[in-house]
Formats: sequence, structure tokens, C-alpha cells
Amino acid sequence: MKRFFGLLPKPSPLRPESRVYDLKERLDWGEPALTIIDVRDRTDFNESHITGAISMPADSLLATAASCFEVTRDLYIYSNTDDEAAAVAEQLREVGFSKVAIVRGGVAAWKAAGFPIEMVTVEVA
Repeated sequence: MKRFFGLLPKPSPLRPESRVYDLKERLDWGEPALTIIDVRDRTDFNESHITGAISMPADSLLATAASCFEVTRDLYIYSNTDDEAAAVAEQLREVGFSKVAIVRGGVAAWKAAGFPIEMVTVEVA
């Protein structure tokens, strides 16, 4: 963590490939100007996802991203594999998003670090 005016700690800036610890540091700091996007399918998202992440499956992300986010918004992307996340991140960069990072290891790395996850439970009537 860097120091703001040498006094207060300041979180590390967004990097194209971020560790779960980098993202957690920003969340703990209370950094509101970021969005965590889970690009896996809804079933995987419902089973477990990083707390605060939104579900935008890769096949529909590009169609909706432009209407949902400013191109300068910090976006953290994760999927089942880093390669899948990197491919989606590159597509977002190609359409003009300038601050896109992948979360290396995705939800598995997040869980392994002991950070909170969420699950979506659906009740059947």
C-alpha cells in the first residue's frame, strides 16, 4: 500500500493482471470507483462468487458493457480460467475501456485467500 502525502495509506493502482490481494486491498480501502465482473455462466455464479461481483456472462458482456459502465471505470474481470478472463478483458479494451484488469485465479484464488464469497440460493415453490 502506498502512502498518500506520506501519511495515509493508499491502495495500489489497477494493474492489467491483479492478484486477489490487490482487489481486496482496494475494497478494504473503500474504493467505490470499481466494478467486479464475473463472466462465468449464471450457474457457476450462483454456486459462489466474489462478494460484490456482478454476473455478466462473457457472451453478453460486450453488448451490455457500453450501456452499463463508463469507459474509464475500473473493471475487474474473472472467469473459470485466467485465459478466459484475459480474452474478455482484451475485448473490452478493444472497444474502448481503458481500465480493465483480470483477477488472477478468480473465485478459487479468492476462496483460497479466505476472502468472503456469496452464493445465490433459489427456492423452489
